[in-house]
Amino acid sequence: MIFLYLLSLVCWLGAIIFFSAVVAPSVFQSIPIAEAGKLLSVLFPRYYLVGYIAGSIAVLLSFYFALARAARGWWAIAAVALAIGLGLTLYAGVIVRPRVDAIRTVAEAPTPDPIRKAEFDRLHRTSVMLNGAVLLFDLLALAASAAALSRHG
Repeated sequence: MIFLYLLSLVCWLGAIIFFSAVVAPSVFQSIPIAEAGKLLSVLFPRYYLVGYIAGSIAVLLSFYFALARAARGWWAIAAVALAIGLGLTLYAGVIVRPRVDAIRTVAEAPTPDPIRKAEFDRLHRTSVMLNGAVLLFDLLALAASAAALSRHG
């Protein structure tokens, strides 16, 4: 079960890092901004799906380890960090992303409505901050997991 836990955690972390550091910047540097936004809006549901699945597996197993293994304190830290990360991922994917998609075309028009553009920018910043927070919580969980495993837990 440790293998499945670690696999789910590294898949989630890898997706966040790859999407944020490689995919999104490459897309915005390669094609016009409106087309880049359309492409990313197609990729985001799959990106969040990876987070939902991998995050759920990691959360469930980390809580199991917190109850069933030695080094319970470290596993509890990992479990709480992952649960928060999963909650933020769900909020970003289920609440924020659909709102961004709903106003994207208006906000990216040649002469955008300033109110819609401001709303789009605010939601985009929120999405970026949520993604960064999930990354930090997942890294905290990875560090706590490493500490637990180094104590034979």
